[in-house]
Amino acid sequence: MRAFFCILLTTLLTLPTPGGENHAGSWSHYGGSEKGLQHTSLNQINKSNVTQLKEAWRYRTGELSQDARSGYSFQTNPILVRNTLYLSTGSGIIIALDPVQGTEKWRYDPELDRSRSTSETANRGVSSWIDNTRKEGEACYHRIYIGTLDSRLISVDGSNGKPCADFGMNGELDLSKDVRLVQRDSYEYSVTSPPVIVGDILISGSSIGDNSAVELERGIVRGFDARTGALLWSFDPIPRNESDPAFAGWNANEAIRNGAANAWAPLSADSALGLVYVPTGSASPDFYGGEREGDNLYANSLVALDVKTGAVRWYQQLVHHDVWDYDLPSQPTLVELERNGTTIPAVIQATKTGLIFTFNRITGEPIFEIEERSVPQDGVPGEHLSKTQPFPVAPPPLLSHVKVTADDAWGMLLFDEWNCEKQFEALRSEGIYTPPSLQGTIMLPSYIGGVNWGGVAFHPGKQIAVVRVTEVANVVQLIKREEFVAEARSGKYPDSQYTAQSGTPYGMRREVLTSPLGTPCTKPPWGWIKAIDMREGKILWQVPHGTIEDLAPAPVPNLELGVPGIGGPMTTAGDLIFIAAAMDDYLRALDIANGEELWKARLPAGGQATPMSYMVNNKQYIVIAAGGHRGAGTTMGDYLVAYTLQ
Repeated sequence: MRAFFCILLTTLLTLPTPGGENHAGSWSHYGGSEKGLQHTSLNQINKSNVTQLKEAWRYRTGELSQDARSGYSFQTNPILVRNTLYLSTGSGIIIALDPVQGTEKWRYDPELDRSRSTSETANRGVSSWIDNTRKEGEACYHRIYIGTLDSRLISVDGSNGKPCADFGMNGELDLSKDVRLVQRDSYEYSVTSPPVIVGDILISGSSIGDNSAVELERGIVRGFDARTGALLWSFDPIPRNESDPAFAGWNANEAIRNGAANAWAPLSADSALGLVYVPTGSASPDFYGGEREGDNLYANSLVALDVKTGAVRWYQQLVHHDVWDYDLPSQPTLVELERNGTTIPAVIQATKTGLIFTFNRITGEPIFEIEERSVPQDGVPGEHLSKTQPFPVAPPPLLSHVKVTADDAWGMLLFDEWNCEKQFEALRSEGIYTPPSLQGTIMLPSYIGGVNWGGVAFHPGKQIAVVRVTEVANVVQLIKREEFVAEARSGKYPDSQYTAQSGTPYGMRREVLTSPLGTPCTKPPWGWIKAIDMREGKILWQVPHGTIEDLAPAPVPNLELGVPGIGGPMTTAGDLIFIAAAMDDYLRALDIANGEELWKARLPAGGQATPMSYMVNNKQYIVIAAGGHRGAGTTMGDYLVAYTLQ
């Protein structure tokens, strides 16, 4: 441990300053800063005047008209650097806008091959870096970086969008190299989150279609030289040799074959400590682990890596031997936590299980104790379940972990409820961590969350964490290999997703449990906003989030039931929470003290994104991407909308 602190001290003295700007009024990184707080220190817009917010401008990317085939998801969290707003579209087009008028300055199109299928449809943002070895006005003094769905990492000049020729090959790196690329006819190995940059080192994870097989791409995290793109280091979340202390969490022969465990969510960094924080996913395939015996250490973990070397400084596994697709879906949130009269450098990690884990970000020690608790057993033949799973003693779970029974069935009409009762009666249900089964298993929390990539917004002054929680049940059913093709083609479950899980004895189907009217079979609310006092680890308040206005048939009243959603919150120094995310087309402002809705605006499409804020010419703006989400059934669009006080 003493050696580790010596390394930290050396890093503090030698690490270059981070690229880009991070002063009050800017939003220079995904999530607002390298620490991912999803908070703005601006307070011009506050509780006293938020009702005066009006639309300032709206911009259309043009992507919607280009993509009648599948609809790339517009989930960007723009950044404001050097008086320019930079954003990305789902297909990886970088756009630079005037932040006052919303007019386009330039765009760069990486020309993704739209005829090829993709396992993901989103690109959530870009990163900015200043090359301090160059002078203002020189080419690529300011650079914008993006990772793409076809596994490229691209660097362009922030002033004009032209590729930086000295980065990789004419401004591009091919990230599919050295990852054991398995599927070449579709984009199953992608990048959906912007890289994080510390000093002159650029760090990127990846997104992998991890349901389909045992032997998939390696989910490596890599550090590159921000100027040249030269590879500096690589971290594999699946340890491949006995010298790694995490190798004990694997079967030696199986670890060589397994793939994924990738970090698809945004990474966070502490430049002063020289650490990057990596939320990893599940090893392949998601719902059967018979070919990966053991806890599968580094997978489903929060891992702190040395920025300069990629060496593991500490890690905490939050799900052992994942067979539920409970990957860590959100950006780690780095906060200065006030507790028991001291300030602790902390990292908060939200999970799909609806649990909030909190660690000292220097040492990795839990700030709130973690208990290993017994969980359901008796998986399918060949499975190797963990007998326990980690649960923090605080904060409490953000959603129910108890057994779902027929008594919990819900429907808008009586026949709806009866249908859900029959579904529940036929399925295995023993509470959280009930393993997938041949009869079908009820999963609550669902593989969509809990908390998903919208993550945590943290108000430093009030020490409040705000999360958007989805609480719906889904079914996962394993299917014997010899029966899989016939079952998948039968049409018996037209709304289910089927994947082969090649290399295992079982295929898989999954879907959200819904009634004939399309509503979730569990009781509402299905969507919540929850505020947590992180000093004490207690839930302060919770309110249902979203109405059925854009979901239910016309005769049904517009009930504020709380609906599922995709996207995240932003907190402000004006003591407001801004959030869209729900499956109705609204952006809302809530009072952080109690969750009361103070203002809302109708968006031109679904707001399946996270808001951001900046100040230009002494005027604060709130900006949200309104692109909808085809899979969620929200209104599709290609809008970026800005609001300010009038």
